[in-house]
Amino acid sequence: MDGLAFYALCYLAAAVIAVIVSQRVGLGSVVGYIAAGVLVGPVFQVAVAGSNYLEQFSEFGIVMMLFLIGLEIDPQMVWRLKGKLLGLGGLQVLATVGASVAVAIVLGFSWQQGLLFGFVAALSSTAIVLQTLEEKGLIKSDGGQASFAVLLFQDLAVIPMLACIPLIAGGGHGVSAGHGSTLMENLPGWASAILTLGAIGLVVAAAHYLSRPIFRTIALLGLREVFTAAALLVVVGIAVLMSAVGLSPALGAFLGGVVLANSEFKHELQNDIEPFKGLLLGLFFMTIGARIDPAIFLANWPAVVAATLGLIVLKASVLVPLAWFFRLRGAAGWLFALGLAQAGEFGFVLLSIGGDRGILSSETVSVCVLVVTFGMVLTPVLFKLYDRITLALESHGRRGNISDEPEEGTIILAGVGRFGQIVNRMLLANGYRPVVLDYRADVVENVRKFGVKSFFGDAGRPDLLESAGISRAALLVVAIDDPDRATEIVNHARRSNPNIRIIARAYDRLHHYALLEAGADHIVRELFEGSLQAAGLALQSLGVHPYEVEKRKAVFVEQDLAGLERMASLVDEDVPVVNNPEFIAGFNDIGKVIQDAMMGYRAGYDDIVSRGWNAPDASSIHVPKSSET
Repeated sequence: MDGLAFYALCYLAAAVIAVIVSQRVGLGSVVGYIAAGVLVGPVFQVAVAGSNYLEQFSEFGIVMMLFLIGLEIDPQMVWRLKGKLLGLGGLQVLATVGASVAVAIVLGFSWQQGLLFGFVAALSSTAIVLQTLEEKGLIKSDGGQASFAVLLFQDLAVIPMLACIPLIAGGGHGVSAGHGSTLMENLPGWASAILTLGAIGLVVAAAHYLSRPIFRTIALLGLREVFTAAALLVVVGIAVLMSAVGLSPALGAFLGGVVLANSEFKHELQNDIEPFKGLLLGLFFMTIGARIDPAIFLANWPAVVAATLGLIVLKASVLVPLAWFFRLRGAAGWLFALGLAQAGEFGFVLLSIGGDRGILSSETVSVCVLVVTFGMVLTPVLFKLYDRITLALESHGRRGNISDEPEEGTIILAGVGRFGQIVNRMLLANGYRPVVLDYRADVVENVRKFGVKSFFGDAGRPDLLESAGISRAALLVVAIDDPDRATEIVNHARRSNPNIRIIARAYDRLHHYALLEAGADHIVRELFEGSLQAAGLALQSLGVHPYEVEKRKAVFVEQDLAGLERMASLVDEDVPVVNNPEFIAGFNDIGKVIQDAMMGYRAGYDDIVSRGWNAPDASSIHVPKSSET
């Protein structure tokens, strides 16, 4: 059995199964796609006949990825991270490439091959690293921000790397969508230069002046499917134009994306192209996997294992000194070094092009693909190693960038982001001076400029809380935006000081119950008050009198809080709320109670809201003493 339908069936079935399994075991989708390619290619020997056609088609995924990266270039973000982006990122790429070339020459490879190896080694897995940092709540930490800046520089560095490969290859075959003859083959050098500059100028001009009116017209007509077609037309048109003049389609797509980065249609373009990019990139990684020969792995497994470990050691040996030089000390430095100590997705692109250009043999490409793949598979292990190192540093009392010990205080504020800053300002305005803890050194430094006693550190660490005086503090406010860490902080605080009052920021209803069980006294749902205020304004806009709006808001809050308490027993940690019929029924019952109160069935209504309208007695007003800290 053959034909396009059969090939599609094989690739799609293998991709769905392998990617689901890979995601469930924490290896990411890229490893899953490569495994799917191994299954449909060398293992089961199916869908091989059309592999050349599929490879050329799948390479448009790289073009679309570069276009989307160009769209993501935000000048303000680049300027904000310019120090780490250019300094840390640039030095990391140059040092890794240089070290790789030296090692390759010592091992007997040519300088061209060593340079290609260096390009591959210098890049890290953006998808895996950012996803892991997000999951661990470390993306805003010093190490996480440094890693993000370096990953962004690496993505940008791919552009000159792609441009260098044809130069170091000398003669060779075309790559990607540029297979076949070009318009410049029989032209003199000066004419080729003019044609190249003209093509680049055409891309810039068309993206800036021509595409916007077209997109605007399509948007006004409400032709959603035509807008998607026009977005694909832009990408494919740039690829064809660049291929026609012998340039890299990916470079042209990146340039077009940068030009459109400030367009009002940026997000619409991203949303329309993203699904196609994901599918075509998945197909590209599957074709990479289909090239892997299991016999090559069995024959070279010692070299594959040694090269994988060598790659991790080489990158770590470059990243650790850079972290120290850029003042990423302690846990932040280890997060930066170990998090980026693998090769990334773009390595497969460079290896594929290097093989097509004749820089590497097909067997060497297969070995290198295995090395890159195994390095990505080991990324979760590297993050586990980071956790172990962090615990070891804590046990020895080392706290990274902390230059002094937190002073003990009667009030401790964990987290000084947007939520925590408002709490801190309110406390300061009323004469209180809380001890502020936050794991972002730049935030701590900025807060200190305003005279706030703040200290760098993860409030989730028991030793830091103890240094801040948690065992004797009167009040703890947990204002961080990580639900798991917030619950851990409340747990530890309640165990250390049974008499402390704890106010905690909750992400949602389920987090509310987790904090309640952990021992929080007062729980504030982070969006509840703001959403309630918006709802009140909506009622006023619909003609409801402001006084009546305030009464209804008071009833809503009263009934919602009562419902939270009643539904606590219906929560089952092992069953999602959408699959918990008792929880759903209870939620709907609360909604009915609130609706009845709003629509006039208000027994005791006035009693419920009267407290919100009566001024407090003089004896109930508390004025803080100036000596309180």
